[in-house]
Amino acid sequence: MIEFQNVSKTYSNGTKALKNVNLKVDKGEFVFIVGSSGAGKSTFLKLIMCEEKANEGEIIVNGRNLSTLKRRDVPYMRRTMGIVFQDFRLIDNMTVFENVAFAMHIVGATNKEIRKRVPYILGLVDLQNKTMCHPSELSGGEQQRVGLARALVNNPKLIIADEPTGNIDPALSFEIVDLLNEINRRGTTILMVTHEHTLVKHFHRRVVEIHGGSIVADTASQQEVRHED
Repeated sequence: MIEFQNVSKTYSNGTKALKNVNLKVDKGEFVFIVGSSGAGKSTFLKLIMCEEKANEGEIIVNGRNLSTLKRRDVPYMRRTMGIVFQDFRLIDNMTVFENVAFAMHIVGATNKEIRKRVPYILGLVDLQNKTMCHPSELSGGEQQRVGLARALVNNPKLIIADEPTGNIDPALSFEIVDLLNEINRRGTTILMVTHEHTLVKHFHRRVVEIHGGSIVADTASQQEVRHED
């Protein structure tokens, strides 16, 4: 699903963001990416999302080598991913339904497909009664669930969640990760960056720690350890 082979990234100002990173994430895994601010987590995600290119090494995502990916193919590559942002990035003058439907319009879905798919996805995130609300009428947790619905609506193979609980009440953070867990159980690969160690400890998933641009720890999920035992 995702493979980094001897990947390094140095920015034009000389900042060495990643140094010889090797990592493999299999299809269907749920992986927490942790590390202090400036550790390299954001660069790691940007490389996967094709927002940046590595200086050295190869990155394989969904069977595609990003090192040789042409610029015109980047939008199609991104369609295989769903992205959940810390700051929600909803369109204020659109309703909940329209915000989620917009992601389907972009990929050329028909109105019939949209009318069928969007209510189903909003039901999954328990927002079926908020379809005609605007973002300003929603709580932070509800706005993040709209963001999650938007990431899910095109049935991506991979969801990248970049600090998805950073702007919501701590009590709601567990709710959001519970939803991601459920999505993962349905077969979607989840990659989640977080600073919240309580979440990481609670959900017992694989944890990859980045420090100074290098992977310093890679701990298997406790479910896998128990299974192997």
